[in-house]
Amino acid sequence: MTSIADVRDEYDFLEPDDRYRLLIDLGRQLEPMPDALKTDATLVRGCSASVWVYPTRADDGSLHFLADSNAAITKGIIALVLLTVQDREPGAISATDIEGELAPFDLKTALSSNRTQGIPNMIALIRETAARYA
Repeated sequence: MTSIADVRDEYDFLEPDDRYRLLIDLGRQLEPMPDALKTDATLVRGCSASVWVYPTRADDGSLHFLADSNAAITKGIIALVLLTVQDREPGAISATDIEGELAPFDLKTALSSNRTQGIPNMIALIRETAARYA
């Protein structure tokens, strides 16, 4: 997986249409999430599209998230969110300023409110998950 800093550097130089493509490409890079994990329990509430997030814990205690969406841009957004926390210890995830990491992307300006309304819920679910495992 690419780092959030690498994606941010690339994103800064792109035109708006190319930024959409970058987000879609990020979504395509997510590892496949088995359909059996796409349940009501893993559904992120408050998103206009369906978004599922499922945590797994590695032997070293770090959290790895599987995620998917039924909308390409939204799948890219959750991929971007996960770049800020993927494969980190629960305490480190809790301490991460996810909103701050995403701020340079200015998603609320670049995308419609329909596409961005669920981002706080995605972040909240990740933080709640990290707190449970901490």
